[in-house]
Amino acid sequence: MLILKAFQCVKANGGSAGIDSESIEQFEERLKDNLYKLWNRLSSGSYFPPPVKGVPIPKKSGGVRILGVPTVADRVAQTAVKLILEPMLDPVFHNNSYGYRPGRSALDAVELVRRRSWEYDWVVEFDIKGLFDNINHELLLRALRKHCDTPWILIYVERWLKAPMRNADGVLNPRSCGTPQGGVVSPILANLFLHYAFDVWVTKHLRSVRFCRYADDGVVHCKSRKQAEFVLRKIDERFHECGLELHPGKTKIVYCKDINRQESFANVQFTFLGYTFRPRKAVDKYGRVYTNFSPAVSRDALRSMRQTIRGWHLQLKCDKEVVDLSTMFNAVLRGWHNYYGRFYGSAMSVIWKHMNDYLVRWMRRKYKNLARHKTRARHALAKLAQSCPNAFVHWKLGYIPKTG
Repeated sequence: MLILKAFQCVKANGGSAGIDSESIEQFEERLKDNLYKLWNRLSSGSYFPPPVKGVPIPKKSGGVRILGVPTVADRVAQTAVKLILEPMLDPVFHNNSYGYRPGRSALDAVELVRRRSWEYDWVVEFDIKGLFDNINHELLLRALRKHCDTPWILIYVERWLKAPMRNADGVLNPRSCGTPQGGVVSPILANLFLHYAFDVWVTKHLRSVRFCRYADDGVVHCKSRKQAEFVLRKIDERFHECGLELHPGKTKIVYCKDINRQESFANVQFTFLGYTFRPRKAVDKYGRVYTNFSPAVSRDALRSMRQTIRGWHLQLKCDKEVVDLSTMFNAVLRGWHNYYGRFYGSAMSVIWKHMNDYLVRWMRRKYKNLARHKTRARHALAKLAQSCPNAFVHWKLGYIPKTG
């Protein structure tokens, strides 16, 4: 049953309650009745989505973005529509589009950009300002009707687009454009909009360039500076036609400088999906050092990871053993390694050192004989790491505290 499968997806994804304050656990207490009621309203055309709850989420770059949190029942309804739309729309999407698509990851996109940065000298890095807040409803629904003729899906997508948002003060804000960031169907709808607003348009009108897009972040590879300037101007015009705007602080032209490309240009680096691409030292198979244009974990990502480690307050967990700390934190460390360690993994060494520093502080608080002896504590942690190398992912990688 579609509605039951949709609920199972919602439950697996978790999430907070909407404006009705009903949690997933509370919804599940009367699961059969709730799902039947929802199915009955959806199938009869009498389902009207409640307003979404506006929740401010801090941005890494400063400020906040407003996340629209639907009720649990509404998330189930949206998931049911997504389960039908995704197999219908995903085959239509461009091969160079990676965001919010099954079987495709951000690392796949980084790998593609990495490879093309060696083939093309110039890059146009762009970011769309407030994509989810500015999608034109009429254009989006026109695109959806092109691929879907199921009346009830079209009806409910339009209702979701127009559902108001309730802010913290209880005020309802009507919606004439955009799709709530936080809605289950919003990512696939945003992808459909950009498929026609950007992907198809580039393929048709800028045939000599190559692009990679992950949701509202994109990279266009060009052969020359003149071409890059032309492409940026045309993309800006195209987005204005579609009611969108390029983010001025996150859009620029970049020269992919390396050992063979020595032209003088102000911008020689860009950041895409948490990776900064710039000239870096590399060693070839003969041991010769040269300059390569390649990605490594960005400064912002490093700062965020350090702040996360600091927030764990490891040094205060004196009642815990190393196995407890491993259980609590190693999954997060492994996730960081799997993502940011894929390319130029040595750039992650500062994070592993930071983690070891906090473990040394933990040992000095846990064992009184080490309290005033930092060097002795580092030696003790090094021995512990050698005896339990699998406790933390960075120990397994060989990042054991230095004792010299």
